[in-house]
Amino acid sequence: MSTVALIDYGAGNLRSVWNALKAAGAGCVEVTADPASVRAADRIVLPGVGAFAAAMGALSGIAGMIEALNAAVQEKGRPFLGVCVGMQLMAEQGEEHGETRGLGWCGGTVRAIEPHADLKVPHMGWNDVLPTAPHPLIAAGEAYFLHAFAYQGADVLAETDHGGPRAAAIGRDNMIGVQFHPEKSQVYGLALLQRFLEWKP
Repeated sequence: MSTVALIDYGAGNLRSVWNALKAAGAGCVEVTADPASVRAADRIVLPGVGAFAAAMGALSGIAGMIEALNAAVQEKGRPFLGVCVGMQLMAEQGEEHGETRGLGWCGGTVRAIEPHADLKVPHMGWNDVLPTAPHPLIAAGEAYFLHAFAYQGADVLAETDHGGPRAAAIGRDNMIGVQFHPEKSQVYGLALLQRFLEWKP
């Protein structure tokens, strides 16, 4: 049975992501803060809510976790899914609460969505996911978003429109990240998780 490592670094949406993965058909979902378990897993999911700097600090605070992620994802090519802030951490850096280095897997920066008279921030609620490049995991549809910062840079796979185009999904090779919350996106989100569990990049 394949193992999904759901990384526990204090992100608040762990239980709902675990429930969604199980509902999507995952056999063994291991909630873990153990780098050895991450290295051994068949698939890896990095959830996330809150601020980029705090999330990166918490992830970096687990001894050996960044190295384990790089080994499993970058070297071994294990399928990886980042969710919301978990997606943002794939970037080179984030600008929330000062500049913070990310994992550096995708060439971009996470910047604030600038509010104006007709634009509410955070971007919250259902919105379209519009593929910008063919990808086996990303389909057109509607998903649930909640974020005040957005990724800008390379490797964008889908966009949504909130005062202009915003990255809804990024990735390349064996890794993908989604700005929306699959665990809150009902049928659309479960279908994406099912595709991730079957994905052979």
